[in-house]
Parts: sequence; C-alpha cells; structure tokens
Amino acid sequence: MITQALDVFINKYIDLMRENNSQLLVDFDEEWTSPCLDICRENVSNSVVTGETLEWRPVRQDVANSMDNIASALELEIPEELSIFFTRYYSLDLPAKTERGELSLIQVWNQHDFERLQGNLIAHVLMKRRLKQPETLFFAATDDDDFIVSIDCASSKVMLEQIGLTPKETLAESLTEFIDGLTPLAKSSSL
Repeated sequence: MITQALDVFINKYIDLMRENNSQLLVDFDEEWTSPCLDICRENVSNSVVTGETLEWRPVRQDVANSMDNIASALELEIPEELSIFFTRYYSLDLPAKTERGELSLIQVWNQHDFERLQGNLIAHVLMKRRLKQPETLFFAATDDDDFIVSIDCASSKVMLEQIGLTPKETLAESLTEFIDGLTPLAKSSSL
C-alpha cells in the first residue's frame, strides 16, 4: 500500500539523517513558509528573519488535497497511488537511490507549491498529447537532467522517461513497489 511505503521511506530518511548526525535544515523565507517548520519549532514567529537556518521535518498534510481538478481539467484518470503520493506529506524533495542511480522524490513544501505542481503536471500531460505520446505524470527527478521518473497513466507502471520521448523502460509495476525498493540518501534537500 502506497501510504505505508511512503511512511516507511520517510521514517528511514529521518532516521538516516539522525544516524549521520545530520539535521534537516532549510533557509527560512518569509514568503515561502511551510507546515514542515512548525513541527520543529513551537512557533515560527516574527523574530525569524529570511535567510535564518531552521530545522524542518516532513509532516502529514492537514488539508484534504486531491488531484481531482487535474483529472477533470485533462479528462484523465489519475492513478490513485500518485494522487496519494502527492497529497500525504508536505516536505522538501526526498533524496534516494536505486540500482540505476540517484533521484529526488518530488514533494510539496506548502499549499501554494501543491498548486504549482499541479500546473506543471498539467503542462506535462499537454506536452505528451501534443507529441502524440502515452500520457505520463512525473514524480521524481533523476541525477541526469534529461530523465524523469513517471507513472504511465494507462498502466500505472513506473517508467524511466527521457524528456520529450516515449518512455521505454519499466522500473516497477507500481509506485508502491518502486518506493519499497528505494534507499534514502543522507543528503539535505533545499528549496
């Protein structure tokens, strides 16, 4: 189940950072706040200034977000696992590795970031349609800027996708299977 796979991965990431005596740190931006900051600090108050380094932590979304507006706008069925993936946590991107290399699981930092992500996903699907390629939705960036990791909307398989081309390589049969196979990396993320 995707919720369990994501919860386990995030807990492993947090534990790994602790084991490496690494803190989850981010430079505060008063115009780009996040619920991730509140869990590590009792009150992000007016005394915090832009540029100050604060601890952060992935936190469950407390808003009932959904991908229904994308599905409606595109007349496309969004794979349920992907919808849950993007609506479960607020977080910075999560670094991980597979047998094939390193990647970052794309996450949303706040509600505005969630809305921005949806716009990017819509643009991605429109590009795929214009190119007359199977529709996919991305959820991870690789260490090679020419490739992303996406879900095929028809099959829900996880694919390695070269930007602008039809995905040819299946990485996993499901998003749950893919996340279960990831190893978190002890790297700090940034905004």
